[in-house]
Amino acid sequence: MPVLPTPIGIYAILDADTVPVAKLPKLAAGFVQAGVQVFQVRAKNLPGGPFVELVVAIRAALGPKALLLVNDRVDVAALTPSDGVHLGDLDLAPSDARKLLPKGSIVGYSTHSLADISQATDVDYVGFGPVFATATKVTGRAPLGIELLDAACKLSPVPVVAIGGINPKDVATLAKAGAAGIAMISGLLLADSPFETAKEATADFFAQGGLK
Repeated sequence: MPVLPTPIGIYAILDADTVPVAKLPKLAAGFVQAGVQVFQVRAKNLPGGPFVELVVAIRAALGPKALLLVNDRVDVAALTPSDGVHLGDLDLAPSDARKLLPKGSIVGYSTHSLADISQATDVDYVGFGPVFATATKVTGRAPLGIELLDAACKLSPVPVVAIGGINPKDVATLAKAGAAGIAMISGLLLADSPFETAKEATADFFAQGGLK
């Protein structure tokens, strides 16, 4: 049964719209060697069949110990050797997703306000953001900032993963605010030295004690 690390640390989102699909397994393998423990595969524009193939390839690259989640697609998560799913507010409800997933699967859920935090149920962790402005995903939402992240971490009964416009230089500040995990997309995938960046970001996170 998959277990969410405590704390989560750096949370790598392997986004097929940010780098070519063929590069993602190699990036995943390098990130896990750099100390990243939790991964999410995101492929908004990839059909179901190729998405399944991508998740299988990434699992093979990661090995069995890292946690691998699928963005949005409960069907893909159920058909692959993933550990669960990350859901947005327009996706299946977490309780419904659990009916389709193997028992004990990890379910994460996106939140965008303190009210969302209060209403999130039947989840293992919540994503909270966007903390900063982001060009990776058009959300139409204003950045929430560090103060709201701090409040979300205090309010939430489950671990909070900060997401949205995050770069490696932000890791220490977000860890101090109480984030159990820090999600990055372009900050990792498009870094000049992705594996060294992941290693340094992981060290910066745990240098702050992980959680307050």
